[in-house]
Amino acid sequence: MEDEKKVMFHEMELDDRILKAISQLAWPEPTLIQETAIPLLLEGKDVLMRARTGSGKTAAFTIPVIQKILNMKNTSTHQCIRALILSPSKELCGQITSVIGDLTTKCAREVKCIDISSSGDTATQKALLSDKPDIVVATPSRALAHLKANNMRLKEDLAVLVVDEADLVFSFGYEDEIKELLGHLPKIYQAVLASATLSEDVLSLKKIVLRNPVTLKLEEPELAPSSQLQHYHLFAEEDDKAAILYALLKLNLIRGKSIIFVRTVDRCYKLKLYLEQFKIGSCVLNSELPAAVRCLSVDQFNRGRYQIIIASDEMALEKPDGGILPIEERKKKKQNSKRKKDKESGVSRGIDFQLVSNVINFDFPLDVNSYVHRAGRTARGKNQGSVLSFVSIREKPLMDAVEVHLSKGFKSQKVLQKYEFALEEVEGFRYRSRDAWRAVTRIAVREARLKEIKQELLNCKKLQGYFEENPTDLAALRRDKALHTVKVQHHLAHVPEYLLPAALRSDETVEDEQEGVAAAAPAPQKKRKQNTQYGSAKRHKYQARKNDPLKSLDVKQKATAAGDT
Repeated sequence: MEDEKKVMFHEMELDDRILKAISQLAWPEPTLIQETAIPLLLEGKDVLMRARTGSGKTAAFTIPVIQKILNMKNTSTHQCIRALILSPSKELCGQITSVIGDLTTKCAREVKCIDISSSGDTATQKALLSDKPDIVVATPSRALAHLKANNMRLKEDLAVLVVDEADLVFSFGYEDEIKELLGHLPKIYQAVLASATLSEDVLSLKKIVLRNPVTLKLEEPELAPSSQLQHYHLFAEEDDKAAILYALLKLNLIRGKSIIFVRTVDRCYKLKLYLEQFKIGSCVLNSELPAAVRCLSVDQFNRGRYQIIIASDEMALEKPDGGILPIEERKKKKQNSKRKKDKESGVSRGIDFQLVSNVINFDFPLDVNSYVHRAGRTARGKNQGSVLSFVSIREKPLMDAVEVHLSKGFKSQKVLQKYEFALEEVEGFRYRSRDAWRAVTRIAVREARLKEIKQELLNCKKLQGYFEENPTDLAALRRDKALHTVKVQHHLAHVPEYLLPAALRSDETVEDEQEGVAAAAPAPQKKRKQNTQYGSAKRHKYQARKNDPLKSLDVKQKATAAGDT
């Protein structure tokens, strides 16, 4: 039976301006979710789409939204907000806005889009909303705040509602906002839910948002196939994890852009300061930084300005300890915590990290879904990728659960392959690593975080106007600069030849070592010779002392000899 012919973009009755933008983006053909969802959405149906991370869900709903607005422009007599796109995180709102900007390069005057997810400049947002842009992108809380303030009205003219990453909307605490927000919408509108999983929360959201929807549950794996994405695990405890990571990075065994996941924000900075001692630059991305900083960090990482980004995912928002402490201790720690976290931030979900070669789970994720979404940051599109997970003894049950989930559909084949790494070969690295890891104290972490916050305040207050006039200078602000709260020993940045594993050393070094071993063989004889010389010198010194009357006790004998003379 022949495969059905793939539907191309130009066969979907899209506007020429959209097709030209797609051509500029060099998208050769639609992905499976785009091929399936776009025609249904163009027909006006409500759709619940479930597709794996990196499958092109964003374009699958933004292309029909833009097309619908262009169609309505032909008959509409007034300007109004036609589409509201909701997302649980500010980073994803920025990503969606960027995609819409790319798709409307040829019709930017006709289709205007603004992002109001940031909670900072409400007055500016109010002014932008007064112009009634065609598309508004927001988090549920920000959209509801502007609706309550009458800064935007959707009751009469809204045509499309999109909820992206729908399975996170309730877990981020937006259930009440969504229900209240629906009261501000017209009775009839087209709705779209996009999600990576069909959880209970998504089904609950489906009941209150969608009407007779078409559910697209594509028969495709959650992650890229094994030919494209390799999964590795390595059993290691805390000290060994740090040493292995140091060795892998310094020996260039990990190449390309990498995302390192840890469980808590403090561990982000601990790892950054640890790598800093070896002159390995990295950038921290977490929920406590301002949204603008996080988005700029992601943008600079995507542009290749630095190679390593350290992230704490959304689990840290609900479990400050990463879920490892007992429940009673966890509650106590959470009550005592005075830090204000941004609930509208999630790193392992939603953000479009581009061309990521490696995902490193320095701390193993707490559940299967978190692993899937972390791993989904790499091997996107047609690119290759790998996931390396460090696993401690107490994390092994979590790894087993992930293995069971990922191995579905594979006949007796392990998905999580063992990473062959002989720790004894890099004993010298472990010796250096242990001191460097312990040098990063809680005080050093706290000072590093304060230093970064102060720097961001300085940039925001004094340089905001300057950066508006000179956007290229803003790009020069790097997020991977050393924080210098731990004493850096410059010699640690260099890896001497003798520290390298035998397999990575040059032939000359191996020959020198062999000659050194051969020369050291007659050591006992050499030692005796040194003792003989030492004994001879001692006897000579004693004889000289005996002949010197000032250093001799034989005073009478010397005096008699002098009288005879």
